[in-house]
Amino acid sequence: MSKAAITLAQSVTDRLRAALLEGRFGPDEKLNEESLSATLKVSRTPVRSALHGLAAEGLLDYVPNRGYSVRSVDLAQLTAIFEVRGVLEGLAARLAAQRGLTEDLRSRAVSALDEGDRVMAKGRLLVSDRPVFSEVNARFHACILEAADNRMVNDMLRLCHNIPASSERNVIWDDHAWLRRSHDDHHRIFDAIERRDGARAESLMREHVHTVKLKRGTRLLPEAGLRG
Repeated sequence: MSKAAITLAQSVTDRLRAALLEGRFGPDEKLNEESLSATLKVSRTPVRSALHGLAAEGLLDYVPNRGYSVRSVDLAQLTAIFEVRGVLEGLAARLAAQRGLTEDLRSRAVSALDEGDRVMAKGRLLVSDRPVFSEVNARFHACILEAADNRMVNDMLRLCHNIPASSERNVIWDDHAWLRRSHDDHHRIFDAIERRDGARAESLMREHVHTVKLKRGTRLLPEAGLRG
């Protein structure tokens, strides 16, 4: 495979991964090579490569003669995932507070918070803002993980985030008041980290993840990509 073909296959993989993690596909939805090729305006070869790679990552299920479909989880599995996320992300927040933020990480976190503020200040959720806020959410959490500087925590959280219903990029986008409070959580967590208050940062982060778990597990069950 040529270098250009490899680059194209990686680009298609990245685009499909982002779409999956942002919740653009439904639970158990079958992904068709031909329709994806038309949508992405590429040949079927890089799409086929991307689907194979994403299945290897655990984002897709593959059944011989039936093809690829979006991986889904039931309510019990989702609850377990979020419980693990709460512990790990709480630990990451505590470690970040104890270690402190570098100037670069602080600047990146503040930038994400400010951009999120601008989206929330509109008072309503626009379709065009959803990918923007998805990126903002991911950037903020990534800053905390980087500041924690713990490879084991990072690797274990990657497994949690690699499930669409639990991805930090799959934001809940139909309740402005709830999302405003969730974004405000980020400000409180950041303030605790800035003050080097590890216990409070951990507690706030665990509560933050817990509220997302409750939201996913009740009213937004269908949208979250669940069955059961």
